[in-house]
Amino acid sequence: MTVGVLVDKLPAGRPVYGVTSLAGELYVLRQKEADQVEVYDVISCRLLRQLTVPNACGYSDMTSCEHHRCLYISDPTIKCVHRLDVGGGTCTQWAVDDVPSGLSVNSANNVLVTCTLVRKIKEFSTDGDALCQVTLPDDVINPLHAIQTVSGGFLVCHGDDCDPLQRVCLVSADGRHTLRCHGGKPGSDTNQYKVARHLAIDANQYVFVADLNNWRVALLSSTLGYIRHVLTSEQFEWGPDRLCLDANRRRLYVAENRWDDGGWIAGRVLVFTI
Repeated sequence: MTVGVLVDKLPAGRPVYGVTSLAGELYVLRQKEADQVEVYDVISCRLLRQLTVPNACGYSDMTSCEHHRCLYISDPTIKCVHRLDVGGGTCTQWAVDDVPSGLSVNSANNVLVTCTLVRKIKEFSTDGDALCQVTLPDDVINPLHAIQTVSGGFLVCHGDDCDPLQRVCLVSADGRHTLRCHGGKPGSDTNQYKVARHLAIDANQYVFVADLNNWRVALLSSTLGYIRHVLTSEQFEWGPDRLCLDANRRRLYVAENRWDDGGWIAGRVLVFTI
């Protein structure tokens, strides 16, 4: 794989809390009272329409499911997940019972919700039925996002600003064992992170990692060996906060957000070829 090349920029605006693609369209989630989801054409990056998530109070991530043709949005304020049907616009929600953070969809088309404060990954059906939950090992502090691998284990990025360990880990399917890791003490060297914030994975199980406060995106092998930084700080004006990989088009969508005065004040999505 080559280093990513910037091919487009979506307009800057309110902070971006999620980015995902579905059926030839790109979805961008912003913190607003209405029209929170902006829908763009993936080829032209032209704004097509906006969708409102009723009863939403806060946002921490968004993902999509091709099988069910819907979006999932995590709401940490009221501890729920919103399900938005992109065809009919129907929106439902279900309780998580813990503060939700990152979202992903597994091979069974179920939703994985990472619950940072309690170090758990909860699995739900598309209708919100609770299927199972996994408690992560004690050394996986502040998990932010998780993706299930083809073998059933979990790739987890964890560690917030002041945490002593900031890593990407492969955790066993039962959550009891940390099998391998990349990262450790926070820093800016090749094998370090300053908040490994969000993940994306391709068909070969290569892993893309948004390294928020180093302003870069790392590429790891399926065994979490370092390959290269596909995006570097020179390609960002703000910190990369969320990722979405469109493997068919070889595009990586990166939400970058600007932090100032103790909060996120602006955001946009950058489009890279990889």
